[in-house]
Amino acid sequence: MGQAPAARFPPVLCYHRVGGPLELGVTRVARSTFARQMNVLARAGWRTLTLAEFSQRVTHPASRIPHPEFLLSFDDGYASLGEHVYPVLADVGFTATTFLITDYVGRLNTWDVRYTWHRLAHLDWDTIGRWQERGFAFASHSASHARLTWLSDARAMDELVRSRDTLVRRLGPGAGRAVAYPFGARDERVERLACAAGYDMGFGGVRGNGSPLALARLPVYLWDVGRVPFGLRQDAIGSLGRFVADVANRCAVGTTVMLNVSGRR
Repeated sequence: MGQAPAARFPPVLCYHRVGGPLELGVTRVARSTFARQMNVLARAGWRTLTLAEFSQRVTHPASRIPHPEFLLSFDDGYASLGEHVYPVLADVGFTATTFLITDYVGRLNTWDVRYTWHRLAHLDWDTIGRWQERGFAFASHSASHARLTWLSDARAMDELVRSRDTLVRRLGPGAGRAVAYPFGARDERVERLACAAGYDMGFGGVRGNGSPLALARLPVYLWDVGRVPFGLRQDAIGSLGRFVADVANRCAVGTTVMLNVSGRR
């Protein structure tokens, strides 16, 4: 538990929703599960990296680290993070990076398939600013959560540039350094566009390729209920969990198809 997985870069965990209404999808993690995982990791000596520290590890990999470390991230930026997640992290001395869908800050998640009975609210700029002042980082999850690999160069660049410009204007230049590609979907073309848009780092799905614009992240889904998330385990269970998460992440293409059919893409 106290050993970090062997990798070129520190591991990156990706949560989406913590607590709140039940859903038909797989991204919701129970509040009790999340709190237990964070407390166990903190007691075991793990530390969370800021986005700036993670960037340093990418550009200058450390040969030895005194404590196991990881980047903790959240996609979509749901309002429940400010209520149920950030306070838990602050209590155990952890920080996190949240990737925001900038067109939907302060709005409901009408960009998504309706997996819950009622639409879910996103963080607003005031709440984001308060937690940024407390050391939490925010970055881009594109402007509208469109699957970038399915867009033309012009539309994909608009998603990337518009989101980055909004973040830099609202939160400062540090918020414009990283993007998490919606659905983890990226290819060489999208990586080039992200670089041209001004991003230093790009996060995809479970598999990376070693490039700073194709970094791997390990999703935490509803079945990841152990004391230590699969993405931080080195044993056979961790390997199996990462494989299942990779399969689930690839199945997200179905969400994009449904959005296209419904006319929201």
